[in-house]
Amino acid sequence: MLEKLFGSKTRAKLLRIFFQLPDKPYYVRELARMADVQLNAVRRELSNLEDLGLIIPTECNPGENDTATGTTRSKYYRVNGGCLLFFELKSLLLKAQLLQQTELVEKIKVKAGRLKLFVLTGNFSDEKNTETDVLLVGEIKPLVISKLIREFEQKVGKPIRYTVMDEKEFVERMQLGDKFLYSIFEGKHVVVLDEITKNFR
Repeated sequence: MLEKLFGSKTRAKLLRIFFQLPDKPYYVRELARMADVQLNAVRRELSNLEDLGLIIPTECNPGENDTATGTTRSKYYRVNGGCLLFFELKSLLLKAQLLQQTELVEKIKVKAGRLKLFVLTGNFSDEKNTETDVLLVGEIKPLVISKLIREFEQKVGKPIRYTVMDEKEFVERMQLGDKFLYSIFEGKHVVVLDEITKNFR
């Protein structure tokens, strides 16, 4: 959707990255790596976004290094918080992300296998104290899940951590008071489907 709206996949990817952390400055090579796009394409779109007033060049913090080369760089880019379209774009990108999340959830429910538990946490619920973003329990098709998550990562421009286990492993770990699982249920999370945990209430 955003690619069609903005007329460029690279531009849409860069805007998603910038607006995830609007105060964070990014170096060109870092953006190319995160967006998985060639350097020249990133430079071209950065120039377009700067001309539009959506991003501005900024100095990196003293001592900060370019992670790609290990050398100190001076020119970074960040979102222009004073841009008239800042809040409208932020809202649009958030809605697009929610739409993509909904699409991912529906695809997993239909294609992943026989689900007994489906929980979103981490990046999906703004929970910082968990080691995963998606928990799937049941008779899961690992190759299908891997493909769906990879496609979603490409759309949103950030890695997604997911955990898959069968029902027997889940029950055993819950009975043993597994820290990993309890961190999920004690933190912020969204239950998409649940046919198991009622046995532990």
